Amino acid sequence: MLLKQLRLVSNIDKIVTNCYIVQDEETKETMVIDPAGECDKIVDMLNIIEGKLKYIYLTHCHGDHIGAAEELKNIKNGKILIHTDDYEGLKNPEINLTGFMSEKPVKLEADARVNDGDMLHIGNLEFKVIHTPGHTRGGSSIYCEKEQMLFSGDTLFKGMWGRTDLPTSSFEDIMNSITDKLLVLPDETIIYPGHGISTKISEEEPIYYNLMPGEE
Repeated sequence: MLLKQLRLVSNIDKIVTNCYIVQDEETKETMVIDPAGECDKIVDMLNIIEGKLKYIYLTHCHGDHIGAAEELKNIKNGKILIHTDDYEGLKNPEINLTGFMSEKPVKLEADARVNDGDMLHIGNLEFKVIHTPGHTRGGSSIYCEKEQMLFSGDTLFKGMWGRTDLPTSSFEDIMNSITDKLLVLPDETIIYPGHGISTKISEEEPIYYNLMPGEE
């Protein structure tokens, strides 16, 4: 498997967001995760690796993760995917925050909706969709068991969780997503978040388990 990480400046609000390019090296099938902006850099990398773009995966609907999705699709094709519960948010600038971040609010149409437990295949690579609400109602992570890697969007960062003061967000939901769905993954799983540096499940466990109430 080939993994490329690009730190891109969002088209919407100039926040630096992690965009990931995942490729099955045998078939050249490729997935781009969270194309925040600077589409030319994504296209250049796809050309370098001779990537056949299959999916443009959005971990959630916020403007700093979707800024280059439509342009990338127009240039390289690929289907835009997002969890069912964020599908409408992509088309609503008040929920995707582009109504506040940009002079040109974004209304983006996804090609397909995914749900918890769905499997995505990039050549011989298999990724499982994990619904991780909290930062947004339809936030999701994708997990590759074979490669021991998780792309967590804005649900889980190194030493921190995503914001829960935004439309459709919930502190209770994000804590449940992290403790019940992500920390149960193998300790050596590498977490690739939407912002900042990577970490491991084993490094995050103490932070969250210490926040959990003790048994009576």
